[in-house]
Amino acid sequence: MSNIDPITLSVIQAGLQQVCDEMDLTFSRSAFSPVIAEADDRSDGIYDADSGELIAQGELGLPVFVGTMQFSTMTLIEFIRDGRALPPEEGDIYIVNDPYLGGTHLMDVRFAMPFYYEGELFSWLSNTGHWPDIGGAGPGGFSANATAVEQEGLRLPPVKLVKRGEMDPEIYAIICSNIRIADQRIGDIKAQIAALKVGARQLTALLDRYGIATIKSAIREWRARAAQQMRAKIALIPDGTYHGEAWVDSDGVVDEPLRIAVNIEKKDGDLYFDFDGSSPPCKGPMNSVLATTCSSVYLAMKHIFPDVPINAGTFDPLHIKDPDGTFLYAKYPRPVSGCAAEVSQRIAEAVFAALVDPLPDIVTAAPAGSSGNFALGGYDPEKDRPFVMYQISGGGYGGNADHDGLTNGCSTIGISKTQPIEVLEQYYPVLFHEYSLRESSGGAGEKRGGFGVNYTVELLRGGAQASFVMDHGRVGPQGALGGQDGLPNAVTVYRNGEKYVPEHLSKDQDIAIAPGDIVAVGTPGGGGFGDPRKRPPELVLQDVRRGYYTMEEARDMFGVVLSSDLTSVDGPATHALRGA
Repeated sequence: MSNIDPITLSVIQAGLQQVCDEMDLTFSRSAFSPVIAEADDRSDGIYDADSGELIAQGELGLPVFVGTMQFSTMTLIEFIRDGRALPPEEGDIYIVNDPYLGGTHLMDVRFAMPFYYEGELFSWLSNTGHWPDIGGAGPGGFSANATAVEQEGLRLPPVKLVKRGEMDPEIYAIICSNIRIADQRIGDIKAQIAALKVGARQLTALLDRYGIATIKSAIREWRARAAQQMRAKIALIPDGTYHGEAWVDSDGVVDEPLRIAVNIEKKDGDLYFDFDGSSPPCKGPMNSVLATTCSSVYLAMKHIFPDVPINAGTFDPLHIKDPDGTFLYAKYPRPVSGCAAEVSQRIAEAVFAALVDPLPDIVTAAPAGSSGNFALGGYDPEKDRPFVMYQISGGGYGGNADHDGLTNGCSTIGISKTQPIEVLEQYYPVLFHEYSLRESSGGAGEKRGGFGVNYTVELLRGGAQASFVMDHGRVGPQGALGGQDGLPNAVTVYRNGEKYVPEHLSKDQDIAIAPGDIVAVGTPGGGGFGDPRKRPPELVLQDVRRGYYTMEEARDMFGVVLSSDLTSVDGPATHALRGA
């Protein structure tokens, strides 16, 4: 252990966290695209100069980027060492989105800046932002039926976008020549750069205050304590092997479900994850690159043990066997556009399913587990310019031993939230007719699942193409310990008054949309937790009064028979009688 005193350690820990938080806020406040500015689909962090390991990440960043940005920084350092990338100089910023080099999907574009202090490379500052388009077959980059990564968009290895403080016009021109709405990219690029510069300024101030030796000592100590705390949490799990599984609806090309199977072994104080038994590599874009698969395990464990601090030490007790031969270890040229937004959440769901038995007071039933990726791209004649609208949506969280699941929560992989519909209507030629709670979608349980949402959106003018890469359309989020599954995702397109449901339920692309056509989506509800018949009748009555369930559903799902008098909000529990 270090001889640094606990108070100084805590202050430095909070200071490093604050550097990342300020980068996150700068990124969102400066970005042009609603998916970053409003939905906060981004993350920032500090990484070790030599190893690339995570030192700190902002609390406001997407958890799924915790592992992927570490893998990406490690890969960048490796490329520099073996001559595949130019060595860093002060003022440089690298750009990379290659999913096979520690990434996710192509839309998640990562910047990395070497941070120097007193002439020494102290660390890397890195961030990731979801660009609303990266080229490829469909607007928005979510190609639901791609069979090769080239169909998904522009793929960039680590190259210097900024050299000694000046943006490289040739690299920027290549990017703009391969993506839609290229004229709008500069706003997000400058925001991403500004976030790194703010981080450099704040980190410099922290080092000026405490000195480089003290900061390095604190980082080492903090890393050791994170590993220690994670092992203390793992000690709550009895030694043994636990199995969980989850299913992806389809890969978008072959209409068959994909199985995620995980065995988690607790031994010698650590956890060992083995995904043997999962489906083989698939034809469509539901393959997951290794960095995303590992990061999905990390975020699942962070959900289970949220008070463990995040840095590289957090991952030390988590050992993940390379899932080679499965669709969870994508290699070039497998398409991967659905890996971070959808497959990652099924991986987390499988981990939850495996650990709910040994940790019933901590682990929840399955959440909605879909980012609800909906892209609408076309031309707006009123504004005389093309557009790409990217919409994400929330769903229900799973119930747990303590309380019912959260309604309209963000996806499992992060804190990204639905953009305000008023902002979307201002930016794009659309009108939302509905955005409402999806009654009955929460799975029944002693603690019921939270509810998803319904939304309907109409194209007002011009022409457009709609694409969907969602999940949980075939089966809903799984209940736990006797709880029922939540309702599955539902997508319907109304064109010329005719109803169209995608063949793959939650995945499709290039759907031609004309003015007056409507897209309707119902997001999944969370799984229920525990035997529904143990739910107190007064809570079932309250749910029915609020319109969450009908009287018939209360009887069928919870075994509760209600009288017809439901007018009194605080009426006696005798209005609800447990059925035989």
